[in-house]
Amino acid sequence: MNSYNKALTEGVNNIRTESISRSKRRELAIGYLFLWPTITLLSIFMFYPLLKTSYLSLFSTNIRGQTVAFIGIDNYTRLLGSADFYSSLLTTVLFTVYTVPTGIFLALLLAVLSHGKKRGMRGFQFVFCLPLAVSVGTASVIWTLILNPTVGIFNYALTQIGLQPVGWLIDADTALYAVSIATVWMNSGFLFIILLAGLQGIPDDLYEAATIDGAGPVRSFMNITIPLLSPTIFFVTIVSVIDAFQTFGQINIMTQGGPMGSTKVFVYALYQEAFRNFQYGPACARAIVLFVIILILTGIQFKIGEKKVHYQ
Repeated sequence: MNSYNKALTEGVNNIRTESISRSKRRELAIGYLFLWPTITLLSIFMFYPLLKTSYLSLFSTNIRGQTVAFIGIDNYTRLLGSADFYSSLLTTVLFTVYTVPTGIFLALLLAVLSHGKKRGMRGFQFVFCLPLAVSVGTASVIWTLILNPTVGIFNYALTQIGLQPVGWLIDADTALYAVSIATVWMNSGFLFIILLAGLQGIPDDLYEAATIDGAGPVRSFMNITIPLLSPTIFFVTIVSVIDAFQTFGQINIMTQGGPMGSTKVFVYALYQEAFRNFQYGPACARAIVLFVIILILTGIQFKIGEKKVHYQ
């Protein structure tokens, strides 16, 4: 009788285990089925181009982009030994330094000023979000007109206060600053929305408690707002750095890398190599190097910056 009960129990356990295993396999299959569209799109538009770029970077190509001969890492060695590589990289670093801290500071300032329940704040928030609705191409054309040395409003304002006009986009000393100003405005809408959302996630009770304890606006901002907003600031910093290193549209429209190469950022140099010089192998090598640089910078930011982030 005991052996019968034991066999029956084992049979029931086996059936239950098999049923659970079948259920898990079904859930796993359903999960992969839902992931399949995303995996397909990523494979077509991300993984395949990355593999193809890596492959072409090891070859010399003709003007059609067809491989001619395998040359190994020669494209990389020539790139790392060229002065143009370091010049474009330095320009990109300067452009990042000019735009990222300034853009985040401006967006944070606007978010703090418009964050509140006072009457009319919704209107200001709407206005500050507007740059997000303007494409890079349209914004670049607008800023090219604004910065025009003869009919631009910037120079008109300078002449009205007795100053000399400035060749914003035609002077090598000011062109990168001019493009940086335009870029800060272009990115301000996105950064404003993200930082405003972060501010709205901070409980009002903390500010009320700080006020009761005698803390002023500055102290509350430094001890409450900044620590609790640090994850959002960390996120926008990483995104802004990546975006700055991939900048192309406004450079192509406003200056085309000039004057005298003063605004020739890394991606614009890549564009010239591929679509003007038809050197697809070196261009692909440059793209892979850019990918590695961004990967390293992002890793450094996570290694250093995340230590200063305070999560609730």
